Amino acid sequence: MYFVTQLTLRGAVAATSGLFLMAFSCAAQSAKSASEPQKYIGPGSCAATSCHGSVKPVAESRILQTEYTTWILKDKHSRAYQVLTSNVGERMARILKIGTKAEESPKCLACHALYTAPHERGRAFEISEGVSCENCHGPASAWLGSHTTRDWPHEKSVAQGMHDTRNVVHRAEKCLECHLGSEKKFVDHEMIAAGHPDLYFELDSFSAVMPRHWKEPREAASTKSAEDPHWVGLRDWSVGQAAQLRVAMERLTWRARKDIWPEYSELSCIACHHSLSPAKDSWRQEHGYAGRRPGDPAWNASRYLVFRILARQVDSAAAQELEKQLSAIAGEMSKLNPDRNAVSTAAGSAAPIAQRFAEHLASMSYEPATALRVMQGITQDAETISLGDERTAEQAAMALDSLYIAYSKQSNPSNALEVRGAINGLFQQLENPSAYNADQFASSLKRIRDLLH
Repeated sequence: MYFVTQLTLRGAVAATSGLFLMAFSCAAQSAKSASEPQKYIGPGSCAATSCHGSVKPVAESRILQTEYTTWILKDKHSRAYQVLTSNVGERMARILKIGTKAEESPKCLACHALYTAPHERGRAFEISEGVSCENCHGPASAWLGSHTTRDWPHEKSVAQGMHDTRNVVHRAEKCLECHLGSEKKFVDHEMIAAGHPDLYFELDSFSAVMPRHWKEPREAASTKSAEDPHWVGLRDWSVGQAAQLRVAMERLTWRARKDIWPEYSELSCIACHHSLSPAKDSWRQEHGYAGRRPGDPAWNASRYLVFRILARQVDSAAAQELEKQLSAIAGEMSKLNPDRNAVSTAAGSAAPIAQRFAEHLASMSYEPATALRVMQGITQDAETISLGDERTAEQAAMALDSLYIAYSKQSNPSNALEVRGAINGLFQQLENPSAYNADQFASSLKRIRDLLH
């Protein structure tokens, strides 16, 4: 999601030397009045080798203790600020006429750095360190010292302001603040036209690429697994899909209240932005434009078309109601002038249903039969998914990847290598969005369907 630039190790030694002093200071602060505002203290406070800055995992520890090291060496979040200082970042600032450099703009820093108001800083830290520990884990001043105490329960840290990223719903929501956006942090069509990538999200795949800096499966204090190791990835995928849909519905609701309507970034980008070909070679014209007038861009339904297949498996009644609301949204948003109130009403009804799915999927038990049925459902719905556009195809590829990894661990299918190769082939078709061909992608999905049978 970010442009990769040259990495330099910043401040780790200095941070290590001051960690223990900071720990005592924060422990004292946590004992103060709960009404005292929580403050951010920067990633250096986590960098000691005895805490999260070890170069290799520590034996018999419930956590890896390499979290800081992984973040600064491998995680693109640590280089998020550097994107703003690149030629692309500066060009975007110029096109958008924001009146300052990208690395000085609150609009950009909100998602590309640990951007806080001066009074929220408990100590000085470098904003150039990018998206760091407290972006995800919350302001650490109240819990930094106490959470290092032996047998200190995670729940107490959460009570003192730590974000509960062990809860997969909360973790997905935290990611989605920037990877899908909110009323305060968002990417709209204006920003995309200026050069910002379109936003898309899938929790399991994105976590793997990050890469993860936490143990999976998570361990309890006894260093025994606190969750089923076979199904963590599938759970993350399914919960992430439901949480993403809920946030997308909320985003649609508040965008319907804005002056600019419709907001084009809610529509299918690829419906307009694709390489033109002779009419006789156009798969788009060949299939027509179901549910909309030719020339009207379709709503981007990628956050729903794949997830609905899982939803039907989990709760058919709720899935039916969700489909009713989403169909209304798709029909209205695929008009040239969608009715704001109709869209807002349907999205407002869909959001709590998606949230209930997220909460249920976070706690339910998974099994091979469920994973297989969802994979079969995706591949049997090849035409609808492929015609949904390149973004929907992308979600299908990531879904099959997560589902098959979990399924094959448990079932050991004899043709695993062949299926694995076919799934990898889906990603190859998505490397160039302008060259995406729905018929070819549908054919590949059908091949996987046959292999799964």
